[in-house]
Amino acid sequence: MQIKDRLAASPKPEPFTVKATQMVSEAVEKMAEFNYGSAIVIDDDQKVIGIITERDIVKRLVKPGLVAANTPISSIMTEGPRVAREDDEIEDWMQVMSRDRFRRIPVVDGSDKIKAILTQTDMVAYSWPVLMRQATEIAERDARRNYVYLLIGGAALIYAIAMVVVFHSI
Repeated sequence: MQIKDRLAASPKPEPFTVKATQMVSEAVEKMAEFNYGSAIVIDDDQKVIGIITERDIVKRLVKPGLVAANTPISSIMTEGPRVAREDDEIEDWMQVMSRDRFRRIPVVDGSDKIKAILTQTDMVAYSWPVLMRQATEIAERDARRNYVYLLIGGAALIYAIAMVVVFHSI
């Protein structure tokens, strides 16, 4: 399934975006207020140039002892993050995110402008119906394949119960 199809079926709020020239304190304030784990850094054309995550804040701001009010986002952001396109397949990005161990992927349109941000949690939620359908298909296939054994086992069980009842009543 393409990302744009899933976004249309279950819209996400506008991604939280910041400019590289803003101070980290501005981003942190909004991240805390709205419970965001990241902010997408965009240029004047709404194109993704970076991402700032909670981990970036801890490792690149807090640990070195920088002051959030005096530190521009550009100095702690992860530059040039990977981006997904709206027509990319969700399953492909699930594999990449799992393999390469990152949790957020900005989604851009055909003009490379930010449209959404997807997390691993989103990916799992979006794929849950597909996984359930696949599990059902496997269970049904296995049941059909083992149908004869189920019949034989059921018949043997009924015969055993009948024998117990007959011998018990004698």
